[in-house]
Amino acid sequence: MPTAAERSRQYVALLRGINVGGKNVIKMADLRSCLEVAGLEDVTTYIQSGNVLFQSDGRDEAKLTSQIEGALSKTFSYDSRVVLRSYDQLKDIVKRAPKGFGDDPAAYRYDVLFLRESLSASKAIKDVKTREGVDQAFVGSNALYFSRLISRATQSYLSRLVALPIYQEMTIRNWNTTIKLLALMEARQP
Repeated sequence: MPTAAERSRQYVALLRGINVGGKNVIKMADLRSCLEVAGLEDVTTYIQSGNVLFQSDGRDEAKLTSQIEGALSKTFSYDSRVVLRSYDQLKDIVKRAPKGFGDDPAAYRYDVLFLRESLSASKAIKDVKTREGVDQAFVGSNALYFSRLISRATQSYLSRLVALPIYQEMTIRNWNTTIKLLALMEARQP
């Protein structure tokens, strides 16, 4: 018979639009408390930008996302949007990064655009424009990989993405944060 830890599945909830530019300011202790009350287990946060690691017996990711968004919206009075990834999904995103992605942080900024379930990577890439010689974008599994030349970062098209409707269906994490989240999840594996 499997133990509770074996039945439970590990997730990361990537929250959109909290603690950015003074909007939707949420203390991490309050965030953890809200999600524990909502039924999530072993809740922990990583940095202030809305990265929440937790365990859940729930296997229906759409239902789990809705549960989290509802709890956050009700508790903190904002229109919550969450991108949910299981441990296996995040591991796959890191493993399948383009060759060399993240290898030259002195020259490039590297980001992962995590997509909500309603948006496929093949559809998203059509709206994510790149500037030749500055940006590169690659399709992944439920994610896009985006790099931009630091010396020409002001010319990058990534900043234009926030004005597009598609931006509401994603959240962005830099590569270092993505790698750290995976390492934290690996450390929590039974």
